[in-house]
Amino acid sequence: MNDEAFASAFEALTLPASEFGHTGHVRLAWIYLNRLDLPAAMQRYAERLRAFAAHLGKPGLYHETITFAFLLVINERIADGPNGDTWPAFQARNPDLFNGLNAALGRYYSAERLASDRARAGFVMPDRLAG
Repeated sequence: MNDEAFASAFEALTLPASEFGHTGHVRLAWIYLNRLDLPAAMQRYAERLRAFAAHLGKPGLYHETITFAFLLVINERIADGPNGDTWPAFQARNPDLFNGLNAALGRYYSAERLASDRARAGFVMPDRLAG
């Protein structure tokens, strides 16, 4: 499925949940960040994730800190890459983003901080140095 079809199916709530695992989350973020400026991408991504989770009957799945932290990391990786990077090229250059939460955010956040109710409900700053 091309990027346009993927994003459209997600927004129309017709994308099967099986097609929206971790890689799907990263892909949608990459699509939005390539189309919108960062604040608009953050707003749209959060709104659409909440809608998708509610559509699945699982509104509690949404986690604000993980959502925004991933978007910020992906945005930085896009900026560090070549202009016009394709999705497959982005994936190849950033394998850590696809190896789970700890691989991408563990250098910034402790598991305890991300597991907190406060982090789920609103964005919290990292508690680790990225160093």
